[in-house]
Amino acid sequence: MNGDRRRIPRAVTAVVLVAGLAGVTGFPCTTVVIPALDGAVVAYNYDFHPSEGLVLVNKRGTSKRSRIEAGGATWTAKYASVTFNQFGRDNPTTGMNEAGLMVSLMWLDGTKYPGADARPATAILEWIQANLDTRGSVAEVVGAIDEIRPVGDTPIHYFFADASGDAAVVEFLKGKAVVHRGASLPVKALANSTYDASIAAWREGEGKSWYRGRDGSLDRFIRGARCAAGEGDAVARGFAVLSEVAQTGFTRWSVVYDLRAGAVHFKSDLNPSIRTVSLGAFDLTCATPVQMLDVTSKGSRDVRAEFRAYTREANRALIEASFAKTPFLKDTSASGKDALAAFPDETSYCPPGVH
Repeated sequence: MNGDRRRIPRAVTAVVLVAGLAGVTGFPCTTVVIPALDGAVVAYNYDFHPSEGLVLVNKRGTSKRSRIEAGGATWTAKYASVTFNQFGRDNPTTGMNEAGLMVSLMWLDGTKYPGADARPATAILEWIQANLDTRGSVAEVVGAIDEIRPVGDTPIHYFFADASGDAAVVEFLKGKAVVHRGASLPVKALANSTYDASIAAWREGEGKSWYRGRDGSLDRFIRGARCAAGEGDAVARGFAVLSEVAQTGFTRWSVVYDLRAGAVHFKSDLNPSIRTVSLGAFDLTCATPVQMLDVTSKGSRDVRAEFRAYTREANRALIEASFAKTPFLKDTSASGKDALAAFPDETSYCPPGVH
């Protein structure tokens, strides 16, 4: 990476603001905390059109700037992270940092992000990366929730959890951040309904042998939370829960985070073998290249040795494949995809002398 800070064309910035997701009706992802002795295992299904993705190991010490042209946020990564990216580097859908903080996104109709104001801003997927880069716990995320304003058209909400077992749901409703945590988060799960609607359905179903709601999201919320209880290995239970709430033809990645261990276990629809990545196995300083792995590649178990140095060409190939399989993005111009692939080289760099 280098220090080139050229301005990004406004037309291309618009693509990044929605991170390739606007216009979709339904994005049925599910996140569930798996009860464990340390309370720090979280399971997530990513459901969408393409299967392609890059698992990226992002380095601490990296200086970054949002792709938003006017009032974009700047920050320095305090923590390294591992992220799952489908629409290019620095636009993750889920990830975990070295402090044990994880975040995932899910679709939420009715989302309304804050309007323009004096706060620095990021695109809605950049907001995930910025939190992983700079926050070490759920408490830090919640404490700084109003410092950076997410900008976009795609309606999503976020689930955070950390190595202590703390968790929070963050939604943007009527232009304001709404946080559920502690007593207001009695069930640590999330699908595609507001948390208030989800917990109301949960309570309606209490005492019943099962619940089949009018809404598939509410059904997945309740089934996932109920199936999470049990004994035995929490990671294995996590994958069992994700199988229970999987969406035929749409579930692409299943990811289980062991937050205390700093390990991520995952599989994809194109490779159902479970693979493992431990952040501690990498050099996490920004003086060394970002590392990448094709999420659909062959392999099983520990895949540390399969990672390679990140390249713009790989980012461009990912964007080409993902856009081609996303109906409303397939006609994006080659120049637009070129610019999107080049963004990290222009907005993310390792300052001289940083180790």
